[in-house]
Amino acid sequence: MAVFTYEVSLNTKGFCDIHDITPDLARAVEISGISNGLVCAFVNGSTAGITTCEYEPGLIKDLKELFERLVPRDKPYHHDQAWGDGNGFSHVRASLLGPGITVPLKDGRLMLGVWQQVILIDFDNRPRRRNVVIQIVGG
Repeated sequence: MAVFTYEVSLNTKGFCDIHDITPDLARAVEISGISNGLVCAFVNGSTAGITTCEYEPGLIKDLKELFERLVPRDKPYHHDQAWGDGNGFSHVRASLLGPGITVPLKDGRLMLGVWQQVILIDFDNRPRRRNVVIQIVGG
């Protein structure tokens, strides 16, 4: 069994900025030479998350509106009272989504559905440089 680690950095705008990172996972698989196993993607940071969706404009807008309804920006958060940085909402949103995902790998191919992409959502209240760790375990 082999373990391969690959890192990707991307600039984000914050405020529910959504990026398709599926090509980055596919590139890591190609470079790794691993054909079968698991591909894990993890964003280090507490104000961003990773999930899957159909990466198309309508759904991107729907996701942004959903997070605004669930965890509005304009409400007071205890985190903001403690730290004064105004991004309590982004920490709560990221906690709901989670920082990572695991995708099965078979015959060198990510086992995603036809309309399924892996996305990173940056919830912070400012632009950020995000680091995604992609780790592939298998043979």
